[in-house]
Amino acid sequence: MVSKIKFFEINLETKEECDIIDITNKIKETVKTSGIKNGLINIFVPGSTGAVTTIEYEPGLLKDLPAALERIAPSNTYYEHEKMWHDGNGRSHVRASIIGPSLTIPIKDGKLILGTWQQVVFLELDVRPRKRSLVLTIIGE
Repeated sequence: MVSKIKFFEINLETKEECDIIDITNKIKETVKTSGIKNGLINIFVPGSTGAVTTIEYEPGLLKDLPAALERIAPSNTYYEHEKMWHDGNGRSHVRASIIGPSLTIPIKDGKLILGTWQQVVFLELDVRPRKRSLVLTIIGE
């Protein structure tokens, strides 16, 4: 079998800091469009204030995750980043660095291998609305 590599983009518009956007269906559609049956998909966020992870996308966790991020990198703390840019988003960079800019998911028989309650989400961690383009790379056969 010959492996293929395909690239796609997902465009998003966020409203505010700590937007959590379920992108699972968009990723599933992209895998289907790719024609790749077995392999891997990597979702990557270009930029240093956005992140991608998995979560059970339910109301309680949609409140718990931002609350946890506030405890880890509080908004009422001074960040050295402010000396350079004065843009008020030092916490955004710290939070994004902790969660990470990419996620890789196995594909088997044309389907994402995810747990029953596991969804893929984009997290907007910047302090203002943003237009985002996520890069999807699918490798497989």
